Amino acid sequence: MSFIDKNRIKEFLETTPPASGAELENILAKALKLEGLNIKETTALINTTDPSGINKIFDTARYIKNKIYGRRLVIFAPLYISNICSNNCLYCGFRRDNKDLKRHALSIDEIKEEVRIILSQGHKRILMLMGDAPNGCSFEYFLESIEAAYSVKDDLGSSIRRINVEVPPLNAEEFKKLSKANIGTYTVFQETYNPDVYAQMHPAPGAKSDYFKRLYTMDDALAAGLNDVGIGALFGLYDYRFEVLGLLEHAAHLKKKFGVGPHTISVPRIEPASGAPLTNKIPAPVSDSEFMKIVAVIRCAVPYTGIILSTRETPELRDKVFSLGVSQISAGSKTGPGGYSEDEEIGQFSLNDTRSSGEIIAKVIKEGHIPSFCTGCYRMGRVGADFMELAEPGLIKQFCLPNALLTLKEYLIDYADEDTAREGNALIKKELASMPSSLKKKTADFLKQIESGERDIYF
Repeated sequence: MSFIDKNRIKEFLETTPPASGAELENILAKALKLEGLNIKETTALINTTDPSGINKIFDTARYIKNKIYGRRLVIFAPLYISNICSNNCLYCGFRRDNKDLKRHALSIDEIKEEVRIILSQGHKRILMLMGDAPNGCSFEYFLESIEAAYSVKDDLGSSIRRINVEVPPLNAEEFKKLSKANIGTYTVFQETYNPDVYAQMHPAPGAKSDYFKRLYTMDDALAAGLNDVGIGALFGLYDYRFEVLGLLEHAAHLKKKFGVGPHTISVPRIEPASGAPLTNKIPAPVSDSEFMKIVAVIRCAVPYTGIILSTRETPELRDKVFSLGVSQISAGSKTGPGGYSEDEEIGQFSLNDTRSSGEIIAKVIKEGHIPSFCTGCYRMGRVGADFMELAEPGLIKQFCLPNALLTLKEYLIDYADEDTAREGNALIKKELASMPSSLKKKTADFLKQIESGERDIYF
């Protein structure tokens, strides 16, 4: 039997009343202990619509986010290397039946040029993606693309330090090869955890029409030796409450079976996409207030996991949800192959935050958050179960905060404009002053080394 029981989830949603009064206080008190929540407790929170109750959930989520990750926000850029796809997902601009899309797989030289542009914006980590078309873009091509991206240096000698990947389900042998390719997190979205809706949204033929193959992709990845995996749902395909519980059940399954929950959970909403008419009439629209509740409830229910927020959302909404639990954000995104080097592109979906990376980073600093380009955990071996042992009790912050400051310092010296550098340095000074003495001196010494020209220093 699958770990996703559609009827069980529906029963919880139908029979669990919204949390209020003493019950709400008890659930949130448990969440504040960083213990996570079970499905019934999570259902009570996600069913809550009372504004005062939701505000209490928000306050709890803010505390948990700060307790585990502090005010840092990891910054990354997506890199699409191909829009060739054999699937026909009704919500996706890359869908097979979209005849208006110019199909293209980047050459290795084109990939290197995209990476150079991304580096020039100060990025140190990317998420590499491609369509699902074995005959058009082989797995070997994807591995070669990873190697090519790592090989690029910009005019300052900087290079990409970590590549996370979002690529369709692989077989056991391919997963083993991927585990040796020096990647970070392997991500696949289930899109919707309702199998009936999944079948409607992913018509056959096409590899993605197999609900269960996709559902158990993370089992295959972890069994093959990958350390960190990321899951996600596309909100708008079905009842958002069902999808939140599906994500929770998925996380619980991985934790029980492998001792490691998802490293990240992504929370994208459907956005208009050229050649995908369904996106113009979203089946189950999610309001901004509901979206904020989604982020906060996930942070309460799965406190250890990173929550990823994309540039699908507006700048105003992104600013609001940063403190509710988000720990990773994309910046300056392009969602089609060649998007960074071309003036125009037709992407996989529309973006609502079209600010440059520099503009986003400057605003993050103004709001008191710490832009982080850190990749220290991957390179120090704090991955998989080792990462979870630090993240679950909130100990990972002792590495996240100093590494965030060190990578921000690099950015301010090498890439920031004068105003951003001034405000960023003031933020570093403030954070350093409040840092525990055990970390302060070493961090200050590392900052001086960066000012003297050294780079890539981390705890």
